[in-house]
Amino acid sequence: MVAGAQTECAAAAEATDNTGAGQAASSVLGTLQVKGRAPKTGYKRTQFGQAWADVDHNGCDTRNDILSRDLSGVKHRFGTHSCVVKSGTLQDPYTGKSITFKRGQKTSTAVQIDHVVALSDAWQKGAQKLAKSVRTELANDPYNLLAVQGRANQQKSDGDAATWLPSNKGFRCEYVARQIGVKHKYSLWVTAAEKSAMERVLASCPAQTVPDYTGVRATSAQQSQQNDTQTSQEQAQQQQAAEDAAAAAAQAQQQAQQQSSGSDVYYQNCTAAREAGAAPIYQGQPGYRAALDRDKDGVACE
Repeated sequence: MVAGAQTECAAAAEATDNTGAGQAASSVLGTLQVKGRAPKTGYKRTQFGQAWADVDHNGCDTRNDILSRDLSGVKHRFGTHSCVVKSGTLQDPYTGKSITFKRGQKTSTAVQIDHVVALSDAWQKGAQKLAKSVRTELANDPYNLLAVQGRANQQKSDGDAATWLPSNKGFRCEYVARQIGVKHKYSLWVTAAEKSAMERVLASCPAQTVPDYTGVRATSAQQSQQNDTQTSQEQAQQQQAAEDAAAAAAQAQQQAQQQSSGSDVYYQNCTAAREAGAAPIYQGQPGYRAALDRDKDGVACE
């Protein structure tokens, strides 16, 4: 596979070169081979490399990359360089429902990462002839991945367009068009039944084009740098605000003490003034004497 140039905010190599992006989906569908399924013999998830490998070397695994891309209001786990997604909200393309994601042993499965072209389906339609490195790319290609409702993902399993379509009918055209783009990029074929199903969907949206590349929003390193800079600025602002508040409170307390003690306050020297917590003493404040103001600037015992 030939990798394209990186987009401004995409961490993985752009995939528009072989997807047919921008072309009519029905036209690109017509370029795909039509063949029967090959035997599933030999299929294992490991044939497509390590699950959720960091193939783009951005310091974050593919699953978290896609969660960061597809969820809104994302919060990351502290100390993971803005990689591990702790929470967020998904507007699920498969069902049209809004789903709250919260990372946890019992809650993470509410949002799952779906291979638009299932790996088992790909295996039976040409992927077994690809080099393992290319299969690993396919399994981790953001173009072939969507964050979706876990239940819908389980219902789909390894189905193709002939056996499963999203219940959200408004998304079916884009879904089928993306499958076509993935199969075009990786030289996978379709069955006759699958092609017919795709044609039926596209008949309702003849202007549908193959979607363009969908990368991740930013590399973990970029996010980490941005977050670290923002955190440092916020901490500096908070520290400055705290220091200003403390200084203002101390000055107010000092003035109150001086005012309550009357105008006959007398400090023998600056050491006594400092021990009393009165220094510095401004001209006009109780205890100010010209003798204590050595540089005659109106502030004694600086």
